[in-house]
Amino acid sequence: MSRVSSASLDEAVKHLTLSWQRTKQDWTDVKSLQFEQQFLEKLPALTHQARNYIDEIDALLKKARQDCE
Repeated sequence: MSRVSSASLDEAVKHLTLSWQRTKQDWTDVKSLQFEQQFLEKLPALTHQARNYIDEIDALLKKARQDCE
């Protein structure tokens, strides 16, 4: 399950990054830079953290399934 969730997360970040690269070509003011710094530059660390949480939840769900069998 975590592979699917992680893959979905990776795909979403990839899509967002590509979309941002296209948007950035036309949106070049100070607000654009602020947006990139405030949100997009934090994505790698947040994505890594989310992956860790997904893995932890996956392990808990596996244990719960095993305990119920």
